[in-house]
Amino acid sequence: MLFRRSKLASETSQVLQGLGLNARDVSEAGIAALERLTAELAELKEKLEAAEALADRDTLAPVFNRRAFLRELHRTMSEVERYKNPAAVIYIDLDGFKAVNDEYGHSAGDAILRHVGMLLSDSVRESDVVGRLGGDEFGVILNRATAAEAATKAQALNDKINTSAILYAGVPHRIRASVGVHPIALAEDPETALARADEAMYAEKHARRAQGQAFAGF
Repeated sequence: MLFRRSKLASETSQVLQGLGLNARDVSEAGIAALERLTAELAELKEKLEAAEALADRDTLAPVFNRRAFLRELHRTMSEVERYKNPAAVIYIDLDGFKAVNDEYGHSAGDAILRHVGMLLSDSVRESDVVGRLGGDEFGVILNRATAAEAATKAQALNDKINTSAILYAGVPHRIRASVGVHPIALAEDPETALARADEAMYAEKHARRAQGQAFAGF
């Protein structure tokens, strides 16, 4: 409480300075009113930040939604353009997800999405970004990662998903995914970069199917 009062007094003092005033130029009632206004503005700011954070989250998985993911991808690509730091985007598609929903119901599918979202979030650095792109598709932005590092990380994430299991209705079920990675190029827009990663994912999926490695679901 003491810290909050001190912070409020400091913020009020800054407002007065911005107006070219100091506490001696304003009555006690005026200062009290200004402090109340400053506190209300701080509270509104906190609520706005909380609302913005909530608007960025996916409705099911504990990750960014598509809109927020594309915003972060745009930010990453701006840094790639400006500082020439390497980065990459990974596209992940869960194999046989529709069959899971059809056989076990949407609650089973929702449980899988939450599981994969948590798994991905726990498997990347704080500087990286995880988002759900829609349906059973996820994306990962790897900041400051070379093409080789991104390929290694994509394989590690793929292995982690494919070897994980989720307990649903008292029965453990395996999950399988197809993963594509695309090193971000200069002067590339976010949707194009994501489309390239998507194409890489489908190429990997088709290659597995050609080798008889298709995965039907649970």
